[in-house]
Amino acid sequence: MNENRPKAPAGHAPTVADVLALPVLAAGQPQVVTGPAGLDRPVRWVHITELTDPASFLKGGELVLTTGMPLPDDTAGVRRYVDELTDVGAAALVIELVRRYHRPPDALVQACHARGLPLITLARDVNFLEVTQVVHALILGSQADAMRRTQRIHEAFTALTLRGAGPEDVVRAAAEMSGRTVVLENLVHQALICEPSGTTVEEALGDWEQRSRATGPDDHTGAGGPEGWLTAPVSYQGERWGRLAMLQAPADGQPAFGPEHITVLERTAMALTVARLIHATPWEHTAHRTALRELAEQRHHSPEDARARCAALGLPTEGVAFLAILVDLGPGAEGGELEARLHGELRSAGIPALVGELAPGRLGILPALRPDRPWRPVAERLCRTALGLAPGAIVGVGSEVADLAGTARSFREAARVIEATPPGQPLPPDRSFHELPDIDLRRLLYALREDTRVQDYTERRLGRLIDHDTRHGTDLLTTLGHYLDAAGNKTTAARRGGLSRETMYQRLRTIERLLDSDLESGERRTELHVALTALRVLRAG
Repeated sequence: MNENRPKAPAGHAPTVADVLALPVLAAGQPQVVTGPAGLDRPVRWVHITELTDPASFLKGGELVLTTGMPLPDDTAGVRRYVDELTDVGAAALVIELVRRYHRPPDALVQACHARGLPLITLARDVNFLEVTQVVHALILGSQADAMRRTQRIHEAFTALTLRGAGPEDVVRAAAEMSGRTVVLENLVHQALICEPSGTTVEEALGDWEQRSRATGPDDHTGAGGPEGWLTAPVSYQGERWGRLAMLQAPADGQPAFGPEHITVLERTAMALTVARLIHATPWEHTAHRTALRELAEQRHHSPEDARARCAALGLPTEGVAFLAILVDLGPGAEGGELEARLHGELRSAGIPALVGELAPGRLGILPALRPDRPWRPVAERLCRTALGLAPGAIVGVGSEVADLAGTARSFREAARVIEATPPGQPLPPDRSFHELPDIDLRRLLYALREDTRVQDYTERRLGRLIDHDTRHGTDLLTTLGHYLDAAGNKTTAARRGGLSRETMYQRLRTIERLLDSDLESGERRTELHVALTALRVLRAG
């Protein structure tokens, strides 16, 4: 008996093929005569019979074992025998060719073939009782394992719910437990969350809307559609708002969806319903944030994955240009209202875009622009909306890029503009945003104000002059500023400082001595002007 000890297939009842491979049956030299396509049928029980009407004792899914002794002699009787087994849902008929028959009767073969019932013959004597014991142990063991796995699934999702897990965590857990790609979409077939398993985002989400629409909506969990997805509705406050889709595994020999996959998907839907109650931010907004952060920080696995994810959210990725816009609201500011307003503004303007919070107090906008649509009017409209709700915000715009892969550069440029724009910096007269050409020396140094190298440079160039003013109550630093701002014109500098020319000359000689620098040198004046500009920025900060 030891050699026949079974190992239950993970998560599935044993199939006819699994049972035939067991040593206890393999010893009988089984031969599949008809119905090879039915060898993947699950075997839910084994039934030994010598009755002429065994079907009355069956419930479906049984492997029927017989010596052939009770088989009717007439063709009609054999056909009736097979019809009854098939109608009740027997998994297969196994007949021993030892006692009454040495080859299967033609009438039996024809009847089984006509009904698609797997007919297996055994050329050698087999202990049917031992077969029953082994297979039943296999079935019961598989059922016990399935129950334990189902319990673990319930416990895992209960733990996620109790700790207030967000939708990404819930969908990720579903993909990990099932070993299949899981996608959460809304009612307009936009893929909000995708957790791939055994595939890439590009493969999972390619042409998503078209493929999803081909898999018609359903009010209950089930498999269907051209690709055989397993889907489950997701509800919120009694209204259906989206759907979960578990994709078929790549052609790697994995079995079709089983009861555990259904359990995982249904528990995922329940956990998402609870998560939606806890997390108030609309999940479309969350999906936009995730996609934007992946683009801005280049956290996607490949450009193809990024295009597939954005396209599945409704953002065109071909034949369009992109523009990164950043709205900096300041530390601790809440951007939820502005984010929602911008979503509405873009919808009303018919501009496809991603909008989301990239960091606390900083919103990102990525519109997709048609070639015939200049970017400046679009940026102006969005920036006016942002400043209307957040007057103190700083808006920076990057360069227009022709491909989604270039958006990270555009976001870096917009971030550089934000970093180089002090609060209260006046806007150019013709627009509501700042861009790279606006960054002059003063704003560049403002962006670098916390760099110790800039601070050290400023101190080395001007420290002795500042110390002299402090000790003697003089104002030589101001005089130097007038001189440098006048590009070395002493007359203009004297007039701006309210000084006589002789006093100006005397002060400049003192400055040259203290700084050990020739003010007639253009290079030295440039060095000092940069240091003085940096000092002004640091003091203003």
